[in-house]
Amino acid sequence: MPKVEYSAKFDPANTAKAMAHELNVSPKHCIEILREIRGKKLSVAKTYLEDVIAKKKSVPFKRFNRNVGHKRHQSGWDAGRYPVKACGEILTVIKNAEANAEYKGLDTDNMRVIHAASKRGRVTHGMMPRAMGRATDWNIETVTVEVVLGEEVR
Repeated sequence: MPKVEYSAKFDPANTAKAMAHELNVSPKHCIEILREIRGKKLSVAKTYLEDVIAKKKSVPFKRFNRNVGHKRHQSGWDAGRYPVKACGEILTVIKNAEANAEYKGLDTDNMRVIHAASKRGRVTHGMMPRAMGRATDWNIETVTVEVVLGEEVR
């Protein structure tokens, strides 16, 4: 497996980071979720992802919103969904970054998501047999998710 690096450099003294390689989730869902939690406090981001998993809040789909239904409770944007699987994986990455911050001795109550990005990973190629001896591609997309938490300077 090739080495995957973070897409930005940060000061290791006051940041904690975590990355998950080749997650079997939708790349489009990850982009929308990470855009939504970027810049939020750690506790707010974790609560938001848990609410999406419980289907209490929806993720506004601003970029990949073709044929996406509107959500009544959503404010500021109409189109939205509940990407439960992707939110669960991203929540795991955020908890890993929080554990890394605790290990470094950083104040986790004062942390903020300063960087959240996703990259497309490898594609697992597959084929689905069809009638008359034909076949259709049945590929599985993977995603690499990276999260960096930083301490707020007061």
